[in-house]
Amino acid sequence: MPFLTRANAPPFLLSLAIGFIAALACDWLDTPLPWMIGPLFGSAIARMAGAQLYNPVQVREAGQWAIGTALGLYFTPAVLGVLLSYLGYIVAGVGFAMLLGVFCGWLLHKLSGVEKTTAFFAMAVGGASEMASQGERHGAKVDRVAAAHSLRIMMVVAIIPFLFKFAGVQGSDVYAPGARVVHYPGLLLLILLTSAGALLLKRIRSPNAWVIGPLAVAIGLTSTGINLSALPEWMVHLGQLFIGISLGTRFTPEFLHTAPRYLASVAVCALVAMGIAACFAFGLSAVSGIHPATAILATSPGGIAEMSLTAKTLQLGVPIVTAFHVTRMAALVLTIGPLFRLARNWERRRRG
Repeated sequence: MPFLTRANAPPFLLSLAIGFIAALACDWLDTPLPWMIGPLFGSAIARMAGAQLYNPVQVREAGQWAIGTALGLYFTPAVLGVLLSYLGYIVAGVGFAMLLGVFCGWLLHKLSGVEKTTAFFAMAVGGASEMASQGERHGAKVDRVAAAHSLRIMMVVAIIPFLFKFAGVQGSDVYAPGARVVHYPGLLLLILLTSAGALLLKRIRSPNAWVIGPLAVAIGLTSTGINLSALPEWMVHLGQLFIGISLGTRFTPEFLHTAPRYLASVAVCALVAMGIAACFAFGLSAVSGIHPATAILATSPGGIAEMSLTAKTLQLGVPIVTAFHVTRMAALVLTIGPLFRLARNWERRRRG
């Protein structure tokens, strides 16, 4: 299918216009993450109001590429040494995320009455597309799973950065990208190499290929002292805008009118998950010495891009947050099927 056609070009341009204006408005209002939060809420409100918006998958992938590449530039040799010292805590964070998903799935089942399979995959702390795909294999209702993840991500993006902003949270972590100057020949090579990494992972159907591929290539270069170029700030802003409208355009006019009890229950579960994760984060911070706000972002039920960008904006340990979320995502994709079967078998034995 072509990138744009005569039919979908106007809705796409309208999406970009709404996102750009909303980003400028949020920047003027000095909100956190204006280039993501503005487009997300602007396009979501317009979409639910009936506006015909469209966001090609290639645009979302371009946004993911920008964020993955920008994050990978933080992984200098010194940073990798620090991350190795936190490896045990990262593993503990993965285990916590899995248990949190199981508990919130049980809570969603109790609150909404939705069947347990759908509730399990709706509350697993992973990406919407991956969890919807895994859920479909086990008989979950795909539309409910996707809706739950969209609402959860929107709530996390809306709540955590704003709480940090208004609480005056500002880190002092000294992490800085390996490359700090834009060098255009090097930037061109960086774009080619990171895009090749994304295409390779997409070819083998790896989840989040356009985040993980560029991230892995950028880490490989930076960790070996090869600093080709920094990413221009406008590229990072554009990447955030693209991700914002890709999230916002998921909220169709029918979204709020279907299964209101279910969506309300998802919202309650998302709030509970954030509260439990915050408690775990404070404990993790006390034991590990990680900045409390960094630990909250690292263990929150949000996505890689959103939480890592918040860390970047507030100087809160970008590599730590990124490492926690990437490891969690990889572990969850690999183990969610066996974890579901384990939970289902335990439930059957409990019932005798």
